[in-house]
Amino acid sequence: MAEVALRPIDDSNLDALFEQMRDPESVRMAAFTTENPDDRTAFDRHMAKVRTSPEVTTRAITVDRRLVGSIASFVMEGDTEVTYWIDRLFWGQGIASRALALFLESVPVRPVFARAASDNRGSLKVLQKAGFAVIGTETSFANGRNAEIEETILRLDGHANAAPSDASSGERPTY
Repeated sequence: MAEVALRPIDDSNLDALFEQMRDPESVRMAAFTTENPDDRTAFDRHMAKVRTSPEVTTRAITVDRRLVGSIASFVMEGDTEVTYWIDRLFWGQGIASRALALFLESVPVRPVFARAASDNRGSLKVLQKAGFAVIGTETSFANGRNAEIEETILRLDGHANAAPSDASSGERPTY
């Protein structure tokens, strides 16, 4: 069985992460991406910002020490949300589920929110397997599809100090 692990993102990971996040099929599936996934300057600026923000935790996802994606939590409008990105070559292997489980162990805040395109069955399955429950949907503009699409909002409750709040809306970072 392959070993899935998380570690801090370092500068040597940026080229591979940029390539993963501009793969056309991945961008279409994720839907809620940057306006231009091919803009390396914007990617570098974004990564520098999130890697130094106290409200963002980013981690590289590795399989047997090979970089296969990233996962992060961030605070938006007072709510903690999680997001992840897996290299398309590694979809369907349980890597996202294992990475999310590992990552949630380090996120003490509850509730935690997540969002996914409503037709992204793989991501919704990963989130629900981790204990996230669907709390609603909304229609939002998805850069990855250049259209308004339905987005599913999920929430993970648990043992934390944070009081429940409504799911936030607005522009979310991509990782």
